[in-house]
Amino acid sequence: MGGKPLAAFLSIAMPKGFDLGWLDGFVEGFGALAERFGVELAGGDTGQAPGEQILADVMVVGAVKRGKALLRSGARAGDAIYVTGTLGGSVVELEEMRTGGLQRERGPQSFPEPRVGVGIELVLRGIASSCMDLSDGLSSDLRRICEASGVGADIDAGRIPLGLGAKIEQGLHGGEDYELLFTAGAKVPTRIGGVAVTKIGTIVVGNGVRLDGHELQAGGWEHFNHE
Repeated sequence: MGGKPLAAFLSIAMPKGFDLGWLDGFVEGFGALAERFGVELAGGDTGQAPGEQILADVMVVGAVKRGKALLRSGARAGDAIYVTGTLGGSVVELEEMRTGGLQRERGPQSFPEPRVGVGIELVLRGIASSCMDLSDGLSSDLRRICEASGVGADIDAGRIPLGLGAKIEQGLHGGEDYELLFTAGAKVPTRIGGVAVTKIGTIVVGNGVRLDGHELQAGGWEHFNHE
C-alpha cells in the first residue's frame, strides 16, 4: 500500500519431533530479510501444531501519510494496467521442489522479494490510481481491483512478463509471486526503484477481465473457496 514497514509479528507452530535445525534456518532467514528493510520483530507466539505440518503466520505493520495509501478502489477507465517483475516463476519453483527437480539456488518461492521500494515510489510520485500485491494470481487479483473500482479490464497475453520456465497459464493463475499490480493514468517509467515495470493492458468501462478479447475466469487462489 506504499507504506514503510516498521514491525513484524511472527507466530509459528511446530509438530512433535520437528527439525530444530530447520527452525534455526527459518528464523535466520526471517531476521536477515527484516534487517534489510529496517523491520523489528516485535512479538508473536509459538506452539505445537496439531498435525505434521509447520504453520507460520506473519503480520507486518507500517506507516504511510494519511490519505496517501495505495488502494484497490481508484482505477478508472482509460488507465493502463502494470505489473512489476515477472509472473509464474513462483509456482514453477514450487512444482520443481515437489518433484525433486529444483535447479535454482534463489527463486521467488523460497526467497520472495518484497516490493517495498516500488510501493513507496508510487506514492511519492503520485503515479498509481490503484494498487495491490499479486499474491493470489493475476486472474484473481486484477478482478479484485476491477470489483473495488467498478470497472473492467482488457489484458494482452503477449505482454505478460513470465518468470523462468513459466507458461502463460502459470503467469495468469499461479500466485505467490508477490509482485505489484497497479493502474495509472499518466506515463509510467519502464523501471521503478530498480524493478522492471510492464504494461499489460487497459482499464475499461464495464466489469470483468478479458484476455485477448475473451472473458478470463479467475483461476488463482480464492480464499474460503478451496478445500
